[in-house]
Amino acid sequence: MKFYLLSFLFIFTSFYSSAAHIKHVRVNDTTATAAKDTTASDSMLIYWTEKNTFGMNLSEVAFVNWNAGGNNSISALLYAGFERDFEKDYTIWKNSARLRYGINAQEGREIRKTEDELRLSSSFGFRTDSTSNWYYSGKFSFNTQFTNGYKYPDTEVPISKLMAPGYTFLGGGTEFSHPVEDLTIYLSPITVKSTFVLDQRLANEGMFGVEPAVTDELGNIIKEGEMLRTEFGFLFTSEYNKEVFENIDLSNQLSLYSDYLNNFGNVDVDWQLAVNMKVNDFVKANVGTHIRYDDDVKFKEDTNGDGKLETSGARIQLKQMLGVGVVYEF
Repeated sequence: MKFYLLSFLFIFTSFYSSAAHIKHVRVNDTTATAAKDTTASDSMLIYWTEKNTFGMNLSEVAFVNWNAGGNNSISALLYAGFERDFEKDYTIWKNSARLRYGINAQEGREIRKTEDELRLSSSFGFRTDSTSNWYYSGKFSFNTQFTNGYKYPDTEVPISKLMAPGYTFLGGGTEFSHPVEDLTIYLSPITVKSTFVLDQRLANEGMFGVEPAVTDELGNIIKEGEMLRTEFGFLFTSEYNKEVFENIDLSNQLSLYSDYLNNFGNVDVDWQLAVNMKVNDFVKANVGTHIRYDDDVKFKEDTNGDGKLETSGARIQLKQMLGVGVVYEF
């Protein structure tokens, strides 16, 4: 646990430090311009924008001689977001990182993980003229988790780990950016999706869609399971943000992916909808839902009561979130 938390902090620091040198740069100092010719000055016009967000949500319940009963508990969610965007002439380059980790401690049981996400993305695009809202674009994204995941209350056998799974998307296509509304739509007919399962036991079980191990009649492994699965397909993403009321923002993010070579038309869905409410500059509340469906993600459960987890089929994954906490943006 200490190792992953240190890694978490290291990524925060590295990402922020690397971007500190490009903080909101706009080289148009009048003194410098006077000393150089106009052509050289124009070539130095570079625009960078950045946004950093750190936040923490806390909830706590404590009982003393409470006649209705209840367990003392505390929950915490730490999150951070970083954005580094570059725009010059007809070229745009957007980079972001999102990190989230949450735990819940309840009297009489072990600490349990409630949230775990590491997500990086980068997109590069260019347009042919200043009036067009369509960009030729390429996009890369990566996401995984920091620590082991368990089918609670069993904490002996992990059902997921760091880079088990890990996902990357790399492709090219076109992106539409609305000139007024905060709306972007990305279409990529050429996208490579890679699924990593860098844990041999999980790979042998064929988790997250990788090729499972080959065994003999006695269950002995003849060939180890594959740790990488590669797909080639079509990707659609959209992101929309709008202030629906004063200090109340709506955020909608949708990603749809279908593999050309394996059951084309079977769509992987990743949909996040959130409402963010601003109390003041440092206190915010949010409520949201996160829906996922991936036909390659199988679930484990004890179906016959023998104490062992059997692998079942894919299911819709749903997460609901409600939080109030402290946020610092700069």
